[in-house]
Amino acid sequence: MSYVRPVGLPLVDNMTPAVLVLAGPLTRDGVPGLCDDVRALLDATGAGTVVCDVGGIGPPGLATIDALARMQLAARRAGGRIRLRDPDPSLRALLGLVGLSFDAEGEAEEGEPAGGVEKAVEPGDPAL
Repeated sequence: MSYVRPVGLPLVDNMTPAVLVLAGPLTRDGVPGLCDDVRALLDATGAGTVVCDVGGIGPPGLATIDALARMQLAARRAGGRIRLRDPDPSLRALLGLVGLSFDAEGEAEEGEPAGGVEKAVEPGDPAL
């Protein structure tokens, strides 16, 4: 059996990041496996971002924060990053409380207005 290599570069869709779905409460025992999964997804896709769907992890705790921080560190060491999908407001608050920031899908980037927000000027408003 022989294999003929196709001409040109392989097709890679680097615009669609890989998705890692996190379910159930996260525990310290599962963190090394999650970090391995993040590194493997970054290597396999060639994309610079892994999207972590955190909608199904339940109420966040310090084990969740620890897992996300270690996954972000593993991604950074592999040359990428992680982005959160569907984070609970309590998870965002807890991340802010411990001083960690993560990109989340659907959020406006820093310095940009949120989508659908328009600045309106009323007649008679003073100039800034």
